[in-house]
Amino acid sequence: MAASGRHVGHYIHRNGRFLRVNLDHLWANRSFGWTSALQQQAPEVNKDSSESIVIPRKKTWSKTAVLEALASTVKRDPTAHPYQFQDDPYLAPRTSAEFRLFSLSQESGRSAAKFFVNNNPKFFTKDFAEPHIPCLMPESVTLRLEEVSEEALKERISLRKVTAAVDMYDQLLQAGMAVSMETSHDLLDLVCLYCDKDPEQEEGPQGETGEEAKGRRGRMRRDFPKTLWKENNNAERIFNLLPERDTRCYSALIRGMVKHGAPAKAFSLYTDLLNNRLTGDVHLFNALILAAPELREKYTEKWDLISELLNQMSQQKVQPDLLTFNSVLKALRRCGYVAKTKALPTLSEMKAMGISPSLATYDHILAAFFKSASSGTSNIDILLEVLSELEGRSFTCQDPDDVLFFSSAMRVCLDGKDLELGYKVQTLVEVGDNWRLLGDSFQQSIYYGRFFHLLCMMENIDVVLEWYRKIIPSLYYPNPQGMRDLLQALDTDSRLDMLPTIWKDIKSLGHDNKSELVEELLALMAREKHSPEVQESFAECALNVKSVCDGRPGTEWSASSLSYITTLLLRANKTQEAWEVLLVFKAKNRIPSEELLNSFLSACHTTRDSRIAVELVQLSSAFCLPITSALASRALAEFNLTEEQRAVLSELEVAVESSD
Repeated sequence: MAASGRHVGHYIHRNGRFLRVNLDHLWANRSFGWTSALQQQAPEVNKDSSESIVIPRKKTWSKTAVLEALASTVKRDPTAHPYQFQDDPYLAPRTSAEFRLFSLSQESGRSAAKFFVNNNPKFFTKDFAEPHIPCLMPESVTLRLEEVSEEALKERISLRKVTAAVDMYDQLLQAGMAVSMETSHDLLDLVCLYCDKDPEQEEGPQGETGEEAKGRRGRMRRDFPKTLWKENNNAERIFNLLPERDTRCYSALIRGMVKHGAPAKAFSLYTDLLNNRLTGDVHLFNALILAAPELREKYTEKWDLISELLNQMSQQKVQPDLLTFNSVLKALRRCGYVAKTKALPTLSEMKAMGISPSLATYDHILAAFFKSASSGTSNIDILLEVLSELEGRSFTCQDPDDVLFFSSAMRVCLDGKDLELGYKVQTLVEVGDNWRLLGDSFQQSIYYGRFFHLLCMMENIDVVLEWYRKIIPSLYYPNPQGMRDLLQALDTDSRLDMLPTIWKDIKSLGHDNKSELVEELLALMAREKHSPEVQESFAECALNVKSVCDGRPGTEWSASSLSYITTLLLRANKTQEAWEVLLVFKAKNRIPSEELLNSFLSACHTTRDSRIAVELVQLSSAFCLPITSALASRALAEFNLTEEQRAVLSELEVAVESSD
């Protein structure tokens, strides 16, 4: 049996080797000529195989590749303050107001340092940074060319010296020297951009003025011009002095007029351009479209003017871009009911031309269909379609209004009380670097404030607290209304045992000086009885509230707040501390309620403290309260009193009855 197996194995081995040799020979001579597709591919394969493959000796990485790789391994710490404040823990902001103040202070210091570096470049000649960081090196801010020449004019234009550039241009004309068309274009762009004024230079500490801060809070959408276009200013004078005026000259002047509040003059100049048989450019039409609603009263007339401009773009063969369609949609926001009928066709036309919408596009779409205090299902449906289209995409800023989309979308979710849609908006924010498009700290605070308010209204308290720990304080500093929303959410889900913890956060966020918020916290703790452990923590919290408020000068206690604190202390059997609070009523001329005095007397009976009971009746008598006689009678009946105490109470009882 073993011998036969050995012979079989030898036979298979010998024939298998023969079969392999023949298959290799057949494969080498095999032709793929029986199919036309393979016949076409064969020469390409041979051609590619004949080319040499160059293997790079090393991989070329960017200079920040290692830093980017390390940064990708680190996640945001939800318990930490924003990174920009971590260098100085003392300046870690607690509130949105402090965040803005410290941010401005930091930027002011940076501006002061930059001003010193730029004005003293001789002290900063060495470059230690690797790779080179241009913003850390001195910039040329002083004029070096004093002779009258076109190069000197270019230098003043590059340094944004508007007045100096205009003076140099006048000197060139007086000297009979010609200025190139390109330099004239740059000069017109500069003068029109800054409305014939020198831009504000970074000269040390600066901050927002009261007017600017008021405008920032009150203005979310519209951009009001800081300076108004003046008649026959230097821009118009230079334009009229030009020997030849082309489209770019008209475009610069028209855009300056629109930017600085002179739309009627802009359209008049556009008519002059057409009379000179010139065509506009896309930037010119974008500015005119934005200004069109200012020249008409009726909504339909405004849209007719916008349509006419679009038709003229087509006739002049000017290709629209993203900002063109965004300008149309932004102008539609001032066209009332017409916006709903024209917004979606404009978006369809935009996509048909192969132009991808930006976040500002969808923000304008939402504004066309959304009105405050009238959140219908149509608004939710529009936002749902928008989010379905944007899902999973990462965006870069292409329009200044891109930063307004997320706060607008969250407002629609909040007004419609649609939590699921709110989560979709937040998910989109977390994709890639979309969080950068939330805007500045003010816009970011608005977005997260709306999101947190929606969570407090609609979500389970455990999820609310999870988000609370996730976004505060690293992303959002809640205002008093935000903390009030959290208190209401805790009340709704019967989690009042967490109120002492929330009080610590209220202190750390700097809201312990908001009397209404503090009183609401005390009212929730004192509304009903809880377990002894919870009552003990409430009493400690109430004492801490009193000590914090007493330590602040000018604190005005209300009768209700003092009543809540006294009640909480009585429930925790802290009679002596409660009596000290009751004395504050007399010191602050506040009158305690009859219910509180009865509860206090009952607590004294529980602790068998006759001394405080007698003093309580005397305090009631000092306030001339009608309940004094009843309190005196209860004290005489329920307490073991000395003869002296009985005499005092009897006298008070008789005195009140006689006065009645």
